[in-house]
Amino acid sequence: MKTTIAAAKESNSDQLWLLLGKIHHKRMLVRQRELSPYNIPTRQLRMLSIIHDLGTKATLSAIAEKVERKVSVISQQTQNMEKYGLIKRVKETPRSRLLKIELTAKGLSMTKIDQKSKAMDEIMSVLNEEERHRLHSLLDRLLIKLNEYSIQ
Repeated sequence: MKTTIAAAKESNSDQLWLLLGKIHHKRMLVRQRELSPYNIPTRQLRMLSIIHDLGTKATLSAIAEKVERKVSVISQQTQNMEKYGLIKRVKETPRSRLLKIELTAKGLSMTKIDQKSKAMDEIMSVLNEEERHRLHSLLDRLLIKLNEYSIQ
């Protein structure tokens, strides 16, 4: 009897994780379809929004902290974004190793695309304000626990 209950709990946990994965995957597909006319990947638009939000404090390490990625990964992404003319990587001073990341006019215009996005708001509209708050709280609790495991 105990093994059946344990298996049911494990199965339920697995089902919830699979559901979260499916939701994330479907969200990314919808988002990419929404952005396809603008020829910008979801990840790049997210980075542009973060750079915009950080303003003059946009450095590789600040961006990496926001997206929870290594600085080397962010460095590579910003190099690619610079090639497309979305950002400029500027040394704080001529001899400085610290790179500030600035949006170009093209990059700034792309951030406005994010503000026009309606699909994510429409999808979230199936939840009322209380349900959204509750979901946010539950996901925050899971993230806190996941962070405990990633530290170990």
